[in-house]
Formats: sequence, structure tokens, C-alpha cells
Amino acid sequence: MALVSLLDVSLSFGGAPLLDHVNLQIDRGERVCLVGRNGAGKSTLMKVIAGELNPDTGQVFRQPAAVISTLRQEVPAGLTGSVRTVVEGEGGAYEVHNDWERHDRVERLLEQMKLPVESEFAALSAGQKRRVLLARGLVEDPQLLLLDEPTNHLDLESILWLEEFLLEWGGALLFVTHDRAFLRKISTRIVEVDRGKLIGWQCDYDTFLVRKEAVLEAEEVERAQFDKKLAQEEVWIRRGVKAQRSRASNRIHALEKMRAERAARRDRVGTAKMTAQEADRSGFKVIACEGAGFRYNERWIVRDLTTRIERGDKIGIVGPNGAGKTTLLRLLLGQLAPQEGLVEQGTRLEIVYFDQLRAQLDETMRVQDAVADGNATVTINGRTRHVISYLEDFLFDPTRARTPIKALSGGERNRLLLARLFTKPANVLVLDEPTNDLDAETLELLEDMLVEFGGTVLLVSHDRAFLNEVCTSLLVFEGDGRISEYIGGYDDWQKERTRRAVGGGVPSPRGADKRGEGTPPTRGSNDAAPAKKARKLNNKERAELDALPRTIEALEAEQTVLTAKLADPHFFKKPATEVTQATVRLHEIEAELARAYARWSELEG
Repeated sequence: MALVSLLDVSLSFGGAPLLDHVNLQIDRGERVCLVGRNGAGKSTLMKVIAGELNPDTGQVFRQPAAVISTLRQEVPAGLTGSVRTVVEGEGGAYEVHNDWERHDRVERLLEQMKLPVESEFAALSAGQKRRVLLARGLVEDPQLLLLDEPTNHLDLESILWLEEFLLEWGGALLFVTHDRAFLRKISTRIVEVDRGKLIGWQCDYDTFLVRKEAVLEAEEVERAQFDKKLAQEEVWIRRGVKAQRSRASNRIHALEKMRAERAARRDRVGTAKMTAQEADRSGFKVIACEGAGFRYNERWIVRDLTTRIERGDKIGIVGPNGAGKTTLLRLLLGQLAPQEGLVEQGTRLEIVYFDQLRAQLDETMRVQDAVADGNATVTINGRTRHVISYLEDFLFDPTRARTPIKALSGGERNRLLLARLFTKPANVLVLDEPTNDLDAETLELLEDMLVEFGGTVLLVSHDRAFLNEVCTSLLVFEGDGRISEYIGGYDDWQKERTRRAVGGGVPSPRGADKRGEGTPPTRGSNDAAPAKKARKLNNKERAELDALPRTIEALEAEQTVLTAKLADPHFFKKPATEVTQATVRLHEIEAELARAYARWSELEG
């Protein structure tokens, strides 16, 4: 028997239905991921399943005595007391209820999750609070766990722990996440919320993306054919009915049905169009650190950091919550002075800062006023645009653009902050946790924009897929204020850590040490200056590198054919223009091959 079943469920809040006659079944042991655009209705669906919202029509069946627990995006207001008290919840009085099994679960979860049992809940970091709330939900021994963005505000260590915990837990999961690496590892089934409908996909996430694209393309073709047919019928009806009465009547009824179908159609929400407004190029040196250090009281946040950030670098900053990533950003940008060593900023820097706490947004302002400072227009890359039109690029329709910021969802607030920031010319983008609450499509668009951005990017993120796609190198907090530098993204860092664990060495820095064959020192040490750093390829460069062997093979095949022709005396009996064209083309191929081999060497190096 299914744990939960939805039968022909509909729910609307005045506009188009968020859920439009949907059906869903969740069985024991399944790990179902809900995907869909921001505002599609994923959180609403979870509330219906949990019994917090009643559908307008349809039925929700829950297995008798099945326990359903929910972990929400937001930390509930008013939770006080120690960690133990919060985890125990209302069932903490074991002696009264004689529920010693619950007592054992509490003790086991507190130990498993490594929670500071006597600490005050209110004093914990956002990530620690979410771990406590997860324990609180699991104490109820649920058969179904509902997780809404469970990785938000968790550091990498906590995310990896959560993955392993959920894989071993064995209960049923229904979860929403923007973390594609988490999705790939956890989900056994994908359910998409799209224009009020639920679409099940029995495949992994990467296969889902391919199949979804094919479905959308087929839908586009089908709708174009429908619209063409409808237009033809409209022309016919306007010309007057001249056919036999019965045939004409049938055709008129068919036209009315087509009109109704077209009126009821729900078009897919468009894709956001993000473009950073680039300022004049900065100097080649953006930031240089030499033995830099900073501490609060006796605790070192940054210690003995030596690095150089150059124009075009995309630097990821990674570390546990509370390690000091935001402090490092402020130090690099000159907002804090180093207490030892040197930090220098380069010339002509135009910096735009994305704040993870959305502190740059005034809750009382309208969306459009927050972007244009109360003006009707914004100027983007020299072009003046109406603010409403500009906001449509970030998926705010005119009505939503006039809405107060306090009414926006988390994902909408992130899109608004990005829209606001990208009105400002910049050659250095500083992004502190930009991925929280963004849907996968918007995330991928942001990735592409950052990869194409000609300036420098400093990025704090725990999103492994995002780090892989965007970053050319990482600054990683290793403990006690020590920061190591690694070439590439998250996967490259993990490979280097594995290599170090096996070989007993220290992490490779950006750039190779030329003093010998030993393992090079970590950047930030006081050894000799490292050689020129390597650079991680962006998406287009990787595609270019993959295509180069085929290009070279095709050029060499053409070269062989032309060489054979020009070696044949009979070929010169052909018209002179043909001989000349072959000779010129052979020289062109030689030049193209030289460029292709040089580019291959450049990309691989």
C-alpha cells in the first residue's frame, strides 16, 4: 500500500491552478525529488501531502498511522531552549508518556548528528539549526520525510553527511533541492511540477534533462501546427460559410473547441536573461596577498595567506560554516586591514557585491523601485530600457514588478538582487552564496553568464556543481586559519585531496613548483614564488578541446586528398583555375592545422 496517494487533486489561489487535477503516489523506500521553476507549486504540493493545506477538489489518501515529518526552508520563529530541548519537542517527558523508545531515538540522533546538546538553539548557525530541526523531525520516527531545500545554508561537510545519512536511513523521502549534486546522489525518481501538472520521470537527473528538452521541442512543434491550423480556420470563418450546412456546422464546432483549447493553454514561463554590465577592464593584477593574516581576539581567521588573483580568474571560496569566508572576502576587497602581511588591490576595480543575507534589499520597497532607485528606466551596457521590461528578463511580470519585496519568495528575492546588481557596471563580481533558492534552469543560466563574464569573480558557495562549472581555482579553509589554493573546481579539489592522502603530500598549488620532482608546497607557505598558474577551462573551451581532434582529422584527410591530386600529372591538364584553387586550399590547410595544433596545446596546457 502506498504511503500517500493524490487522486485528481486541484488547488488554486485565485489565478491559474498551482495543482490542476494531479495524481501522485509515494511508496515506502522511495526518494522522490520534486523539480520545477520557482513558484511552480512544489512547496504547495508538499503542504497538501502533509495535510497543512486542503485541496479545492480531489482526494488525498494517507496510510493509516503513517507519520509524516517536514523540514522547511525557514527556521520556525520562537524556538528557544537547548538543542536537546528542541530535538525532544513536545514528547520530551518520557516518564509521563513511558515512551522510552523515543528517548533512545533522541539520544541516538544527538550522537549521530554530532549536535552540541547543551548549546542554546538561538545561538547556532543557520546550518546547525537545520541539522537540529532534521533531528527533531526524525525523532517522530516518520515513514515519510518531506525536505524543502535541505542543503540551504549547510556547508559542504554537512551536505556530505546529510547525503550519507539519508541513504542509510531507509525511509521514504519527498524533497525539493537546487543542489544538483545532492539530487543526483539521493533521488530514485523525479517528479516535475510544470504548469499545474505533475510529470513522473523514472530516470536519473541527467537523463531527465535530455528527455525533458526533447519533450519541450516536440510540444513546440505540436503547438505551432495547432496554431497554424487554428489561423486557417479563422480565415475560413471570416470568409463566410459556403459549404454544406451539416459539414459547416461540424467545422464551426471544431473551431469553437480549438478556440477554447487555445484559451486554456498555459504557456511555459520563459527563461531568464541574465547579462552582467561590464565596466572597463581592470588592471591585470586584481588582488595580491603576501603572508596576510587576520584574527578576532586569539582566533586566526586567515593566516599566512600568499596568493595572486588576476583579471579573468574565477575564484571559489570554500570552507565550513563559521570558518571566516565572508571575512576573507572583506580582507581581499580592502574592507578589513590585515593584521599581518600585505593585501593589495589592483587598479581600476569596479566591484559589485551579492550579499547572501539580502541586506541590500529594503523590504518596504516595490520590486521595480529597488532595481531602478525609483526611476522608470535603467541603462544596461549603454542601452536605456524601461525597468518593467528589464525585470521581465528576470521573470518578473508587470504585476510582480510592482509588488513589495516583502511578498517575494526566496528564489524571487535572489533573482531581484541579481537584477539590481547587474544594472551596475562591474569588472569584479563578488557573490556570497548566490545559488540558494534558485531553480536549476536559472542556476545554469547564472553559471553560463559567469563563465562568459570577462572580469574577475570571487564566489562563496557550497554548491558542488556550481563550483565545478564556474571556478578556475578554489581557496579552501583547511583549519586554524590556513587557506590552501587548488586548481579547478570541486571535483579537481577532491581528486587532489585523494592524491595527497595516498601519497602523503601536500596540496598542489595553482602553478607548478620547478625545484624538482617532489610535491610542490601549498600556496600560502613562505617558499619561493610559484610558477605561472594553470587555468581551468570553461564550458565552451572544453567543448572546443573535445572537437579539436575531429577538426584536425578532417583537415589532415583533406590535405591528403589535395596532396595526391597535386602529385598526379594528369591533374594539371584540368582548367588552371581548379589547379590554383587546390594549391591555395593546400596552403590554407597547412595554416589551419598549425593554428589547431597550437590551440590544442594551449587548451591542454
